[in-house]
Amino acid sequence: MTFRIRALSPALLVACATMAFAHGDVAPQPVNTDALPEVGEEWLTENPYREEKAGHDVWQKAVDIGASAFTQNCARCHGLGAVSGGLAPDLRFLEAEEYGDEWFMERFQHGYTQDGTTKMPAFGEVLGQKAGWAIRTYIETRPEDGALDAHADRLREIRDELASGKVADLAAVKTELQNIAAEAKTASGAPVADSVAFEAARRLTDDPATFKHAAETLTLGLSDAK
Repeated sequence: MTFRIRALSPALLVACATMAFAHGDVAPQPVNTDALPEVGEEWLTENPYREEKAGHDVWQKAVDIGASAFTQNCARCHGLGAVSGGLAPDLRFLEAEEYGDEWFMERFQHGYTQDGTTKMPAFGEVLGQKAGWAIRTYIETRPEDGALDAHADRLREIRDELASGKVADLAAVKTELQNIAAEAKTASGAPVADSVAFEAARRLTDDPATFKHAAETLTLGLSDAK
């Protein structure tokens, strides 16, 4: 089967399939997946935690668990937020379809060896299938580069308002963040991007303490975008 990676040239696609990953001698960090539904013992070929399959709550939990698992186990080589620095493939471009799932899980489960040398360790038996699909869910929801550039100035204004602790109309701010988030595109083609606007809107409640958390989320995201 041929696996396709969205927006990559044929030459880069070949490079992604044969590239040596520099994981180094790093012990995998355990991932608590108790909050996710069971998927059975047989390894699946399609992500069971996508929103249209599992529902919003399971999808969101998978994104959250996957984000933590990716940061602890994958970011060293594949980049913070799954934004590759060029050494390893940029996994955000794996299409959110079954062929992308198979490519990802083959590498996750069995690792990658080149000329007798392990370039990527096998994570399957160590972290388990549920963790693999959680990481996959997180990666495919990552926004494409520049996804929120058109809204950067407005997001800074919202950030400053939230940081001040004085929000004139919380419902309006949250709705605006949700609308901005809805415009963000993923690199994988997944329908929802886990952008900073999306995360800031999630964090906002009537509790004033959440204003600061949402502002910090926007600050970090806007800093990364520079």
